[in-house]
Amino acid sequence: MKILILNCGSSSIKYQLIDTDSDPSALARGSVERIGMKGAILNHNRIDGDKVKIAGEIVDHQAAIEYILAILLSKNHGVLKERDEIDAVGHRVVHGGEQFTGSVLIDAEVMDGLQDCVDLAPLHNPHNIRGIVACQRLLREIPMVGVFDTAFHHQIPDYAYIYGLPYLLYKRYGIRRYGFHGTSHFFVSQQAALRMDKKVDDLKMVTIHLGNGCSMAAVDRGTSVDTTMGFTPLEGLLMGTRSGDIDAGAVMHVMGREELSLGEVNTLLNKHSGLIGISGESSDMRDIVEEMEKGNDRARLAFDVFTYRVRKYLGSYAAIMGGLDAVVFTGGIGENSPQVRAASLKGLEFIGVDLDKDRNFAKASGEREVSADSSRVKVFVIPTNEELVIALETKRIVEAL
Repeated sequence: MKILILNCGSSSIKYQLIDTDSDPSALARGSVERIGMKGAILNHNRIDGDKVKIAGEIVDHQAAIEYILAILLSKNHGVLKERDEIDAVGHRVVHGGEQFTGSVLIDAEVMDGLQDCVDLAPLHNPHNIRGIVACQRLLREIPMVGVFDTAFHHQIPDYAYIYGLPYLLYKRYGIRRYGFHGTSHFFVSQQAALRMDKKVDDLKMVTIHLGNGCSMAAVDRGTSVDTTMGFTPLEGLLMGTRSGDIDAGAVMHVMGREELSLGEVNTLLNKHSGLIGISGESSDMRDIVEEMEKGNDRARLAFDVFTYRVRKYLGSYAAIMGGLDAVVFTGGIGENSPQVRAASLKGLEFIGVDLDKDRNFAKASGEREVSADSSRVKVFVIPTNEELVIALETKRIVEAL
């Protein structure tokens, strides 16, 4: 089954075309950047290495998807002969609220439900919906499936997702922990179980997704029982530009002293905090490590805050699960920063985590184990593949029709 995967943002669309019936690697992948702005660009990469970059006027998401379909059908750069070779479209949707606890076939009722979730993710869901609507206009007869970032976390118990606010606010506005990066946490936990030659149902794992956005999940026998992100992706770990955990009283204090509006506070916490806020240098961990090694004290502080929070959550998640069998790092930082992995696991030998220094710092890519042979808790680096999860979920839903 050939499935087109779309991840629509405010001014960009990432896409892949995956054939789930053969090698599940993408036949083609790419992105459209700067939609609705000058200098819009489509970058397209075919599995055989063919690459092309096209600049043009791409005024909206529908025009962007028309560009994507055209390049997929291109004689010189495409991988399809006819549009109807696309069997289904899988859409990444950030927030499913409590209404969508799994992947769904998109119909009129689902579209109404997605609109109901907009208030929960006003920075993300409207763009996801815009992409779906555009795709429905262009690929009318092709089934479409929504796959939600929040779905993997829907079994978190109420005592883990309820905040210490008046319960009325939960009932009225859905204020609770939802969690995100669900497809990533699901994928790497499944892959870790395969590497251990065990059933995921028999394992207790902490999965650690570290990129510009960062989150962790306690995966107890295949089920997410807690996660660091909350009502929004702002809570939890320190991130590239997001603050992560912070006392709400501190936010109100700054609002009063600086006379900030709600929008300005939102920008402060989401765009000017985290690594860039503490270091004053960069939101990129590579730059932070480089500056830290030059003796930059604020870069060192940003690094220490970042890794301390990972270590703190890892220990707490081992406690709530009553044990730990594996730790999995993924995401751009998790896969590529041995310094972050080493600092995040420092001092955790008492719970069975023993990192092998040579394995951890070896120049390598792809799936690999970085724990010592003697380590009771296995530590893996596993590149995530959220698009493959979306493709397989789309296939499962469509084949059940």
